[in-house]
Amino acid sequence: MTTSEHPSSPLFSSSSSEGESYLARLNPEQRTAIETTDGPLLVLAGAGTGKTRVLTTRFAHILLTGRAKPWQILAVTFTNKAAREMRERIGFILGEPAEGLWLGTFHALCARMLRRHAEYVGLTHSFTILDTDDQLRLLKQVMEPWRIDIKRWPAPGLLGVIQRWKDRGLTPERVTDTEDSDFADGHARAIYAAYQTRLRQLNACDFGDLMLHVTEILRTRPDVLDQYHRLFRYILVDEYQDTNTVQYLWLRLLAKRSGAPSNICCVGDDDQSIYSWRGAEVENILRFEKDFPGAQIVRLERNYRSTQHILGAAAGLIAHNGERLGKTLRSGKEDARGEKVTVTGVWDSDAEARAVCDAAEKFKAQGHSLAEMAILVRAGFQTRAFEERLVQIGLPYRIVGGLRFYERAEIRDALAYMRAVHQPADDLAFERIINTPKRGVGPAALQKFHAAARAREVPLSVGTQALLTEGGVKGKMADQVRKLLDVLSTTRDILAREGHVVAVEHLLEESGYLDMWRNDRSPEAPGRLENLKELVRALADFGTLGEFLEHVALVMEHDENAGEAKLSLMTLHGAKGLEFDIVFLPGWEEGVFPSQRTLDEGGLKGLEEERRLAYVGITRARKHALIYHAGSRRIYANWQPSMPSRFLDELPEEHVARQNEGATQRRGLNLSDSVFEGGMPLTSRRRQDPLLAETTPAFQLGDHVRHPRFGVGIIIGADRHHLEVVFESGDTKRLLSSFIEKL
Repeated sequence: MTTSEHPSSPLFSSSSSEGESYLARLNPEQRTAIETTDGPLLVLAGAGTGKTRVLTTRFAHILLTGRAKPWQILAVTFTNKAAREMRERIGFILGEPAEGLWLGTFHALCARMLRRHAEYVGLTHSFTILDTDDQLRLLKQVMEPWRIDIKRWPAPGLLGVIQRWKDRGLTPERVTDTEDSDFADGHARAIYAAYQTRLRQLNACDFGDLMLHVTEILRTRPDVLDQYHRLFRYILVDEYQDTNTVQYLWLRLLAKRSGAPSNICCVGDDDQSIYSWRGAEVENILRFEKDFPGAQIVRLERNYRSTQHILGAAAGLIAHNGERLGKTLRSGKEDARGEKVTVTGVWDSDAEARAVCDAAEKFKAQGHSLAEMAILVRAGFQTRAFEERLVQIGLPYRIVGGLRFYERAEIRDALAYMRAVHQPADDLAFERIINTPKRGVGPAALQKFHAAARAREVPLSVGTQALLTEGGVKGKMADQVRKLLDVLSTTRDILAREGHVVAVEHLLEESGYLDMWRNDRSPEAPGRLENLKELVRALADFGTLGEFLEHVALVMEHDENAGEAKLSLMTLHGAKGLEFDIVFLPGWEEGVFPSQRTLDEGGLKGLEEERRLAYVGITRARKHALIYHAGSRRIYANWQPSMPSRFLDELPEEHVARQNEGATQRRGLNLSDSVFEGGMPLTSRRRQDPLLAETTPAFQLGDHVRHPRFGVGIIIGADRHHLEVVFESGDTKRLLSSFIEKL
């Protein structure tokens, strides 16, 4: 599995610093995208066309030709991994690390800007970035005066409303009546305002605030905006099709300069815009020419990943979308025709799981690595059957998108301890650790500490210390809390003298947190201790505790252990940006893909996004793309008949090989007319055979059945004691009905 060209590519040879040799291995379109440095530029980079190479080389080209210094280029990516790879490649081309780069994700760059200008939004430069758990706890506290029915209006739902407002660049004051929500009995906007006020009091912000605050500063402070206009001579943006409204506003503010050209280069692919549910607006890329008059468009259409049949199938499918800028991928590989995309019909979802997993096993036997195979599903409910089958046949696999390292409970606790040391005003962190491990602090005591802090207008930890000093709380609980406060204070001293690694080791040990897990007898405890050790090891990669905490807030990457090759099982959304030799695409049925929700609510716009998702799925494959659809599927314990996805009819025949879809003749019974529609069995279309009804009343023509040896099949005929069954292998058997199980 790879995501882009490796830095050891000939493009990044040591001779690249001599003249323009670093441009030599580019195709004409890539070179045009790199050398068009003045004015706005949109690079439409199709799947596998080398957009990472173009972005990296363009950055280096601007530096090597003296057009800008490293700190005069703003380069924006969507993931920390992409930013890290880009930084490494730029250094490779230049022959030395590039220092002072403004290169990172939207949120990382905005966090850096906000540290500089925090006072304009009521914060200090040492503000804390809250995670989702802390956001929810804070929001629940803020909701209390409104007496909201949290069963009807749960806090996570309200937080989602607030985050959507932030994604659209709306401060509480900018939420108009039209944009308001009925959530929380119509109090959502007022609670949003109170939530933002409380964040400022805590000297904190949530993830959405990073972009919202900076965009608001740029909107309202012309002097600050002018600073960045003078600083950034060039702007580079990756994955522009995935930008939401606030990201779009931020980029426009930085790119549009009065009396000067907008040297902004956006790289993206409108055909791969699949994140509207996260706030992404495909319209941002579609209106680029309108936003930046005179913009040039360069299309990268040479795909260096997939075979021509795979590209042809994907191109034929996506051509059915109306809202697109248009491009046609062609293979840039020699002998690239390859095998056709296969479309296979199976009896049901269990048969689909067997077919897919057995095919993976055969590919493995032929020498293909499991690490280069992926099963890409549209929805989470599809995974169960595949997992069971993979376990049954002993194929190693991994579910991509599981619980991430920094989301584990013990890691969140440890991070809260660190935050309480780093930012004494972080009430949420202190609240999390004050009774972890148990120190006898119940709800009543905690409320008393909060009241003391509010009365003195100080942070919770300071109010707690004051109450203890005054004797307002006594007993064993008071002693335990006093010890915690002493540990936090001592840790701050150690942090200043000996550094953050030694300080955190002291903190976790002396607070009793490590002992809590050492004394825990649950099977999970040893693993939790190992995770905490790994957390402390990770600290060493950062210069300060603050840098580490900001890194954690910005980065939530799944950490895979090295080991045996494993087949990947993930959603289509999760697969974007990845590529595999062999891709299995199950569940191409109406109601599954496209999803039923899209069919019910999404309209044409939603259907086009589903089609883009199908396009993404097919173009993940380098050599083999295998599509499956089932005649019936078990959804929430019930078998339901399925119709093949409309997307299957949109695949061009010259690039597709269809299997088990034609009309089949068995004993004079035309299955395509009776129990098959489009080659697939439909349990809702059963014809009653008189003989079958008289002798074997438990079965009907068209029933799905299972035999212990031959597997799953469908009944096509019968006599007094026997059933004639056509099995998914294509074989027809006449078997005693007593050995047949009806599904």
